[in-house]
Amino acid sequence: MQRSETRSKKSREFAVALDAGGAVTAVAYEADSPSGAALILGHGAGAGQQSPFMVHFASALATLGIDTITFNFPYTEQKRRVPDKRPVLESCYSAVIAAARREVQSAGRALFIGGKSMGGRIATHVAAADPACPLAGLVLLGYPLHPPGRPTERRDAHLPAIRRPMLVVQGSRDAFGAPQELEPILSALTPPATLHVVNGGDHSFKISKGASQEAVFAEVQKTIADWISHRTPAKS
Repeated sequence: MQRSETRSKKSREFAVALDAGGAVTAVAYEADSPSGAALILGHGAGAGQQSPFMVHFASALATLGIDTITFNFPYTEQKRRVPDKRPVLESCYSAVIAAARREVQSAGRALFIGGKSMGGRIATHVAAADPACPLAGLVLLGYPLHPPGRPTERRDAHLPAIRRPMLVVQGSRDAFGAPQELEPILSALTPPATLHVVNGGDHSFKISKGASQEAVFAEVQKTIADWISHRTPAKS
């Protein structure tokens, strides 16, 4: 499997209007053989939706049957380096959820949200703040439990309020939170979250030795697609 850093042929852009004014760009990667589920993935703090990681994962998940939507947070859209404050990020994510339901048919049937690092953390805050929002679950790719080297500055107080299924994919050597730190937190949630560990992986699931990087990414992507499929209602 060759890693692609270009967007899938079955993708299209759409604009997402923001409550505070302006808009951000979103991209819908349409599934080759749709499963009837959609996944929104927010990007991490240091790279936007056109980063190789985001494009590769969104394209691969679409190939595996999941309609996948990515988007830029406002600071990325405006080509600024410093992330917006959390309320701005959350408002943007909520606007993307509403737009995805209009733009992508499967998002109205079974919608999952999540993202890479910061994008996933913002998704958890959105879900925790709105228990009535019809979400089928969350997919978190490298959850930033705490800043590197500061394990007491944890970002988990809001997680019990989510009360939806969650899949957390975490590298075994993630400096933002090791799996052994996350496991007791996730197992205590209702429902208990699923923790998938990438052996040897860092915050972006990169490995230094052993299996090929492509095989590692492919295994993570299949895990995500299978987890979503098992939580998607059968088509009538």
